[in-house]
Amino acid sequence: MPIVHDWLARRAALDPDRTALIDANHGERRISYREWDAAVSRTASFLHHALGVGRGDRVAVLAYNCVEFLDLVFACAKLGAILQPLNWRLSPAELGALLADGEPSVLVFGPEFRGAVDSVRARASFVRHWLCLGEPGPGERAFSEREAASPAPLPPLELEADAPWVLCYTGGSTGVPKAAVLTHGSITANAVNTVVSWGLTANDVALLNAPLFHAGGLSVFTTPLVYAGGASVVCRSFDVEGVFDLVHRGTVSLVFGVPTMFIEMQRHPRFESVDFSRLKLLISGGAPCPAPVFERFFARGVDFKTGYGLTEAGPNNFWLPPGEVRRKPGAVGVPLFHVEARIEGEQKPGDVGELLLRGPHLCAGYWRRPEDTARTIVDGWLHTGDLASRDADGCFRIVGRSKDLIISGGENIYPSEVESVLAGHPDVAEVAVIGVPDPKWGETPRALVVARPGTKPTAEALIAFCEGRLARYKTPKSVRFIDALPRTSPGKVDRRALSAAHGAP
Repeated sequence: MPIVHDWLARRAALDPDRTALIDANHGERRISYREWDAAVSRTASFLHHALGVGRGDRVAVLAYNCVEFLDLVFACAKLGAILQPLNWRLSPAELGALLADGEPSVLVFGPEFRGAVDSVRARASFVRHWLCLGEPGPGERAFSEREAASPAPLPPLELEADAPWVLCYTGGSTGVPKAAVLTHGSITANAVNTVVSWGLTANDVALLNAPLFHAGGLSVFTTPLVYAGGASVVCRSFDVEGVFDLVHRGTVSLVFGVPTMFIEMQRHPRFESVDFSRLKLLISGGAPCPAPVFERFFARGVDFKTGYGLTEAGPNNFWLPPGEVRRKPGAVGVPLFHVEARIEGEQKPGDVGELLLRGPHLCAGYWRRPEDTARTIVDGWLHTGDLASRDADGCFRIVGRSKDLIISGGENIYPSEVESVLAGHPDVAEVAVIGVPDPKWGETPRALVVARPGTKPTAEALIAFCEGRLARYKTPKSVRFIDALPRTSPGKVDRRALSAAHGAP
């Protein structure tokens, strides 16, 4: 059935003067829903009338978070076009591969990325128009031309729920990134799930500093708040001082980030003095969060919690009720209103198996990859590749990736459990645990540790720290100290690289 695709027109009609965006990149300029919808309508008109963008055409974006990026998200919705956000952390070769995958007719880029754009231009003949958010170069046009766009009305459009809206690329930790096709229906379902299950309202304001090229930046809070009539503070990228300023003043009520962001916040000298009292929700995602991070937020009176999501599903899937936050730190909670979740092979509470998800928030599959789609979504159930358990209360907990599982002497070892213990040592800044071959046990755990500046922990001391906190078979048999943990483009620990460099006996 047809679905409401022009969210901004609808929200602007309902709440024209309510603040929609706060532009932290330009002095915290406030933009109402009426103003935002007008800017997005001009953008859509420019794309359509001047550049020929229509239904199904791809529009790629290579830029830091900015209001113009969000304008393009919703301009594509008005046109039935498909947004292709690109990860600016990728190399030119990787960007070229993604462009060839999506074949956009338009590429919008920030001036900071001109070098990357120039390096892929010769291999991207399908791009008809190159738009610069700054001063255009030869063969380019300025995005600012939209300000003079024709006021001619857009063609009438009716979209079904399965119409593609965004091509959102997965992290690619298992190989070449794949584009999950996020539809108008799936993004709407995620918004509904989040608003009704997390209790978002028109009075909420979210900090938007997670990159918009990932589902976390786009849809943990940003699109749900448009649905609810709330607002987002648009930040170029993560900056600890900026986060603390906004939180301390009470400008934001909602903060989402990945564990590395929260670890960096806790290392900052302002952490102990910032006023967190007006925060409604502080939630981590993207990777397991070490136990000490929870403990330090709890000590500051903050009900810090971890979420669970993935590009292909939502990304929001669970909610941990407030009464359970401190009783079950690290648990992700119960499924959202329109989400079904189950553990493959589960016989009783506590059993570990692959997490499967089903619901209208799932993506339509992978762009131009029918075989991958068929392997991942079976009978409507998304096979996440993540291992999880469910307790007697129905509360889910993620224990790790199935491919990262270490099997030692027939016993399962989940790296996240060992990492959480080691992260509690005062001399450990970061840690990752991998399996290494062992002639007797098959595999044994090895800890790769980044020491805190000014400390010199020993392998013996860290192993002794684990004893009594972990079963003997889970305790690392070896420890190596490294300068930094390698990470994939979304910021997750690159375990493949660690295993290649440190996985030999």
